Order: sequence, then structure tokens, then C-alpha cells
Amino acid sequence: MTQAREFPLPDLGEGLTGAEIVRWLVEVGDMVTVDQPVVEVETAKASVELPCPYAGRVAARYGAPGEEIPVGAPLLAVGPPDDGGDRTRSDAMAQADGSGRVLVGYGTTTAPASRRRRPAQGTATAPDSPAPDGSAATARTTRPGTDPVPVISPLVRRLAREHELALQDITGSGPNGLVLRADVERAVRAARAAHGAGAARREGEGHGSHAPGGARRPRTPLIRPTATPAEETRVPLRGALAAMADKLTRGRTEIPDATCWVDADATALMAARHRTGLPLLALLARICVGALARHPELNATVDTEAREIVRLPAVHLGFAAHTDRGLLVPVVRDAHTLNARRLGEELARLATEARAGSLTPADLTGGTFTLNNYGVFGVDGATPILNHPEGAMLGVGRIVRKPWCHEGELALRDVVQLSLTFDHRLCDGGTAGGFLRYVADCVEQPITLLADV
Repeated sequence: MTQAREFPLPDLGEGLTGAEIVRWLVEVGDMVTVDQPVVEVETAKASVELPCPYAGRVAARYGAPGEEIPVGAPLLAVGPPDDGGDRTRSDAMAQADGSGRVLVGYGTTTAPASRRRRPAQGTATAPDSPAPDGSAATARTTRPGTDPVPVISPLVRRLAREHELALQDITGSGPNGLVLRADVERAVRAARAAHGAGAARREGEGHGSHAPGGARRPRTPLIRPTATPAEETRVPLRGALAAMADKLTRGRTEIPDATCWVDADATALMAARHRTGLPLLALLARICVGALARHPELNATVDTEAREIVRLPAVHLGFAAHTDRGLLVPVVRDAHTLNARRLGEELARLATEARAGSLTPADLTGGTFTLNNYGVFGVDGATPILNHPEGAMLGVGRIVRKPWCHEGELALRDVVQLSLTFDHRLCDGGTAGGFLRYVADCVEQPITLLADV
């Protein structure tokens, strides 16, 4: 009898050690073809559908949605087409999700120790909480285990979890009841509206009511109960959070970084933005590429084992993007070959995919320099941690109107603070200062550099 073949979780990208199962795309007993997507997993960097390298009948699935699988551990077992009747579906599911047995080739009867299982949604009993109308509510009843509700992306599941909504209670408007982000947002708005109506009714009942005969009762001062100390909350460092934590820790511990900064008159840059119709980030990206062409020492990394500085021939420009999954750094490949307009198109495409959670691991790795526009958060400056193993990062603060000496006279101008954080092993302060001064000069007089937009 032909043995079933196991499909292990492949290495999905640089530095990734595992992935979390989001949803299965096939059932035990289904027939699959070569390269047919069989499971959606979420890594620290992106959500991807994995194609099966074998054809045949699904003999077993290893792991359930929410379970983390290490790279190399079996995901799926595929047998020959005639194996479908050899055992029942319930037996196969028990093996896949509960027993931990594996098929021939792994030589163990227990599940891999590094697999971790998240608690199933809806199985815990929530504490007593006020009902939307203000009346006392009993504890939520424990929901029996059911099949996971199909959602369009892991972000939708996370959004529901953050607002303490049970996906089972949300009616999906997608195909076959698929829960979309709009469905969860609609449920959040409904819950808030119900809570607000209940609060307004309670306040109306307690304040400003009329006594019999039409006389107003004196207003009773609102006495708020003393707040009880909140319980501590533990957030697992998983997925994007774990990747970010590891990256920042390594960047801070392994790289002797330094930061220099300068204020610049960005009035001409803002005028160029309006004239060209390009987003500000695209203009700043083009300035970065020009500065790196003049100072290639900063488009580099340090090989600590070989004790060598590696200057890189291509500029792969990363940019910080804040998303529902946390901070991501998509990478524009070969940015040195693109003009400002093409840079703007790539930045917009990657930012859209980052927000949608559809970036691939390749979109998030391999950067050589990072552009960090933290001014969108309303701050002037920062000293960010380098994105290991990159050697430098340009930071851009908010652009605000300030008094500025312009052509010998005091005037209100658009002013921005620029900062450069760099690996001090790559260069000294003179090189770093020269790079930052060139960037500031381009911000103040962008016409020449942006002539090829």
C-alpha cells in the first residue's frame, strides 16, 4: 500500500520560524491537485495561502485555526486517491486536531512540543458586565466548540477580538456567510450605539426629572463609584508583535547607533508637492535615493562574523507603515532606478497591500535603508532604532509653519526637522552630517533633483 506523504510547513521567508493556521481550505477526504492551495497561514510578516506539492486524497490535517506550527512540522498528509475509504472522517479529524500522531517519516507518537494552541473563541466565560440598557447582566454562557467562523482575513478576526465581539453572532455578508471587515465594523457601531442609548436613558432617569405636579426635583449630584483597580493584561508576543520585538531588540543590542538632526525650510518642497501632484513620501524617497548615490557608505551593512563592511550596489528602500497588524516596513525594490512618480506608485501599492494584510514575506525583507515619516503622528523628532541589519534610517518630523529667517527677513515658513540614525561602524559623523545636509538642501531646493518626475 502506498504511504501517505506529509506536506511540512515550508520556510516562508527571512528569519521566520513558524506560522499560525488561519483557516483550512480543504477537508479530510478531499481530492487535491498539485499546487492547489490547501491552508491559509499567518506569519509574522504576512498572510499567505500555501499550495500542496502533492496530488491525492487528504488523509490528515495537523493543527487547527489559531495553532502555531513551526517550520518543518507537518501540516497535511496526502495519500493516494483510493485511500479515502480506509478510515472515517471522524478518525482522521481526531488524528489531525487532537491526538498528535504523525505519519511515517517522523518517528514520534506525540505532537511537536513547539506547537502552541490559542484558546478557542467563545469557550471562556466572561465576567458579569452591564447590559446595553444599564441593567445587570449575568455572565455570558460558555459557547460550545464549533467550527471556526469563516472570515475574509486574519485582520477581521483580530478586529472582532479587540472589540470583544463573537464572530458567531455576526452575520457575514460575503459569499457563503463569509464575515467581511464591514460586517465587524457594523457590529461595533451597533454595540456602541446601544451602549450610548442605555447611558443616555440612565442619565435621564437619574437627573432633571420632574416631581408630581410639574415641579422640578432638585438635581442630584452625579456620584461616580470608586473605580476598582484593573487587572493586569498580558498580550502574547506573537506574529507581527514578536517579529517587531525581536527586530528592535537585535537592532538596539547589536548596532552602535547615533543620531544627528537638522531643521530645514520645506516651503519649496511643499510647493513641488502641489505642482507635481505627488505624495510627500514619494518626493522624500527620491531625495533619499539621491543622497545615497552621493554617500554610498550609508547604503551598507556590517558582517560581524567576517568583520567587514558590506556596501550594497542597489537601494532597496524600506518605509515605515502603521497598520492594524502593527508596524510594518514594506520594501521598494531597486528604488535607485525609479523616478519620483514611479516611486510614488510603488509606495502607494505597497501601503495599500500592507493595510489589507496581503503583503508577501518578500515584500517585507531585504531592505538596505529605511525612510521613517513619523511626522504623521504629529511629532517633530525621534531617535528610532535601526531596522537590523540596515545601517541607516532617515526620519522626517511634522511640517509646521514657524518663524524663519528667509532672504534676510523674518517670515512664516514651512519647517521640518530631519534626523539621521546611523550605524557608527559604517562611517563617522562627518559622512553622516554630509548626508543629512544634502537631504536638507534638497528639501529646501528640490527643483534640480525632482526635474525627472
